Amino acid sequence: MRLLLVEDDKKAARVLARGFGEEGFVVDVAHSGELGDELAASNRYDAIVLDRLLPRKDGLEVCRGLRRRGVGTPILMLTARDSLPDRVSGLDSGADDYVTKPFAFEELLARIRALLRRSELTRPPVLRVSDLSLDPVTHRVTRGGVEISLTPKEYSILETLMRHAGEVVSRTRIGRSVWEDDPEDLNNLVDVHVSHLRRKIELGDRPSLIHTMRSRGFRLGEPQE
Repeated sequence: MRLLLVEDDKKAARVLARGFGEEGFVVDVAHSGELGDELAASNRYDAIVLDRLLPRKDGLEVCRGLRRRGVGTPILMLTARDSLPDRVSGLDSGADDYVTKPFAFEELLARIRALLRRSELTRPPVLRVSDLSLDPVTHRVTRGGVEISLTPKEYSILETLMRHAGEVVSRTRIGRSVWEDDPEDLNNLVDVHVSHLRRKIELGDRPSLIHTMRSRGFRLGEPQE
C-alpha cells in the first residue's frame, strides 16, 4: 500500500512516516501543499494523510483542488482545530475522515485501514470504449492493452469524454471540467489538448475514437456510418 503524507512539520512527518513504514506502507512525504497537490495529482496512492494547517496552500485548498480534478483517493485530514465548524469544513472540502491532534498513532492507523476497506468496496468501475480503457482510481489508460501516458489535462478531457461516450460534449463543458478558471481562449485550449490526446490514443493504425462535431464539440466512440 502506498500513502502520501502531506505535513509541513518535518519532525512529525518523520515520526509518522516511520510508523507507517513499520506497518508495511510505502510513504511519500510532502512538506508543502503545493508539492502534495502535485504528487497526489500525478501518482497513484491508496490513501492521503493531509494536514489542514499548511503554509500558503492549506489542506482545505489542496483537498478541494484534487476533488475538482477527479482524484478519488481516500483523504484523511489532520488538524489541531476540533470545533464542529472546522470538522464540517474539512469534510465538506472532500476529505473522507478527520482526525484532531494530538492523536494516538494506533487510532490513525485504524482509521486509514477503514478508509482502505471502504475504498475497495466503493471502487468505481473501469471505463471502456472499444479497446480503450480508463481506470478512475489508478488513472491508468490503455488501448489494446498498451498503456498510454497522458498529462493531467489530457486525462481529465478523456475521462469527461468517456463518461459521456456516444454523446456530443461541447468545448465549454470540457473546458469547465478541466480548467478551474474560465480563460478567454478556452475553445482554442480545448482544441489543442484534444488534438494532443487524439494523437496519443490513435497512434499507428488504431481506428479513430474522438470525432469532431463541427461547431458542436466532440464525440467519443466508434465511427458512425
